[in-house]
Amino acid sequence: MKSLTLIILFFGLIVSCKKDEMTEEHDHDHNHSGTETGSLTFEFVNKAGSDNLELDTKSYINENGDTFTVFLFSYYISNIVLTGMDGSVYKESESYHLVTTDDAASMKFTLTNVPEKHYMAISFMIGVDSTRNVSGAQTGALDPAKGMFWSWNSGYIMAKFEGVSYQSTATANMLMYHVGGFSGTNSVLSTSNLPLSTHAMVSETVTPKITIAA
Repeated sequence: MKSLTLIILFFGLIVSCKKDEMTEEHDHDHNHSGTETGSLTFEFVNKAGSDNLELDTKSYINENGDTFTVFLFSYYISNIVLTGMDGSVYKESESYHLVTTDDAASMKFTLTNVPEKHYMAISFMIGVDSTRNVSGAQTGALDPAKGMFWSWNSGYIMAKFEGVSYQSTATANMLMYHVGGFSGTNSVLSTSNLPLSTHAMVSETVTPKITIAA
């Protein structure tokens, strides 16, 4: 059997901020006790080449010259870590997010109770870590009802891609990649480390938004 690996390439990183009605001077002079927290928003934009990915209706051409249309594209983002300018790290608890192209709400989520400081880098796992893969069916983003859990082989589907291409020799010209595996040579897990060219300043009055193109 031929082994297929799907790589989700993350590129492009835009940081923007939403502020309440306070002056920059007040923000900079704020007395940090080390206990203040704020929020940080992640927004994912799925791409096909340089175009935004549109399901069902739009066709794309790959590097091989094949034409394809995408019906479904979903993947897990987990274990989010923020690195501050002082070298400290913040790890989101219960950090599991399912990004699904046909569900706009899933493309954007907010981390709350993030320690107030400037962050210079982020990292996250693409997929679900091995601990949760051997913990059985769970709830929330990891609920099997989301369609990302194999019933025939215990474990999560890290990424799911379905579509059609006239160049495909499969039944009904289908393209179908359900990618999983978390142990040893079968592991498809990877960690994306992204430095922020513009630091994300989290405070009680500033909520940065990190936009990531996938």
